[in-house]
Amino acid sequence: MTRRRRQFSPEFKDEAIRMVLEDDRTVAAVAREFDINASTLGSWVNRHRITSAQDEQQPVSGPQRARIRELERENAELREKLIFLKKAAAFFAAESR
Repeated sequence: MTRRRRQFSPEFKDEAIRMVLEDDRTVAAVAREFDINASTLGSWVNRHRITSAQDEQQPVSGPQRARIRELERENAELREKLIFLKKAAAFFAAESR
């Protein structure tokens, strides 16, 4: 016996998410009220939080972008040095045995 998957409208999802976020109600309580699985509603709420957080991020300005590129270059250089130092340490540790 296969169970048919329920489909929910975007309005239904938005209302359930709004009740959790704005009314300070638990996911489980709202899920019971709407007769849906709590994990389903929880995933809707988490997805909404992630997308709204991404929407709120400010674009990076020119000087900040240049600083980020500089730090990424420095990070790559330090990683290369770390790899070299690890290899050197392994070489001298093997040589001293």
